[in-house]
Amino acid sequence: MEFTNKTLLITGGTGSFGSAVLYRFLHTDHFKEIRIFSRDEKKQHDMRVALNHPKLKFYIGDVRDYNSVERAMRGVDYVFHAAALKQVPSCEFFPIEATKTNVFGTQNTIDAAVANKVKKVICLSTDKAAYPINAMGISKALMEKVAVAASRNIIDNITTVCLTRYGNVMGSRGSVIPLFINQIKEGKPITITDPQMTRFLMSLEEAVDLVLFAFEHGNQGDLFVNKAPAGTIGDLAQALLEMSQANNEIKIIGTRHGEKLYETLCTREEMLKAEDMGDFYRIPADNRDLNYNQYFFEGEQDIAKVEDYHSHNAEQQDVAGMKTLLAKLPLIRKEIFKEEGLLQYPD
Repeated sequence: MEFTNKTLLITGGTGSFGSAVLYRFLHTDHFKEIRIFSRDEKKQHDMRVALNHPKLKFYIGDVRDYNSVERAMRGVDYVFHAAALKQVPSCEFFPIEATKTNVFGTQNTIDAAVANKVKKVICLSTDKAAYPINAMGISKALMEKVAVAASRNIIDNITTVCLTRYGNVMGSRGSVIPLFINQIKEGKPITITDPQMTRFLMSLEEAVDLVLFAFEHGNQGDLFVNKAPAGTIGDLAQALLEMSQANNEIKIIGTRHGEKLYETLCTREEMLKAEDMGDFYRIPADNRDLNYNQYFFEGEQDIAKVEDYHSHNAEQQDVAGMKTLLAKLPLIRKEIFKEEGLLQYPD
């Protein structure tokens, strides 16, 4: 796609994912202006000082407040909507707050984009939205429904709304890899809920590739998922211990409230209609209206012939495979290999 002389708005732009998208474009000819929209002035200040780039513009606001989003949206061509409450325990204890940000905040963002004739909005979702069992996943699942419903009701079709759904991003803020590294450095036991628990493994760069693919190929209401390797949490901890040449105790603490044994990127129902696009799946929106016969009289005939795409049946990485993936991460290269001068995303 041609992004030259265009303006990009990133909601939640000071977070791990938003920052990765920003850094991909910052030193290219793509986009004449990149706007960072978030509510944390300290993170915005730190980013402004660290990057000191004329292409960057910063907007303080909250996706919960339509007016603040709408003001930031004026003159914008493309939107990457990454603002969210995403920590599972926080959302479990404060589900209404997760709903305000993840659901109503997404509706505000899309409404402001449509009002300002933005060309394309990419909404960021998570594997926890597929068969959700925790408040974070439930709020993201509803966010997906909000985005698809909005895409269905855009009359002039000037604005295209689509989604990306991704698995665990290795090394991102609040994820398990920084926790394990800190525990290793401090000589503490590595706390594992269940060593047989599996998770998808993808880097921030691969996550950005998914976003760019959606910008390039997304139609109204499309959901894009990348095919990612997976592995057990036990093997991940062992890989980090071997890379650190450490012998910390591994302590099994039991599954946390709201935690799954494995994560699903595509449900069985979605896999029925998923289009295989090489490294990605495209799941088109259901664009039938409320009068469609299938709602009452016709159903899916082949639901038993397919299965979910989840972290138990995806390509599995052993300890050696984990070490290969981990060695590419800036966090690992900095903390374990002691490399300097690496571009770091916010902690």
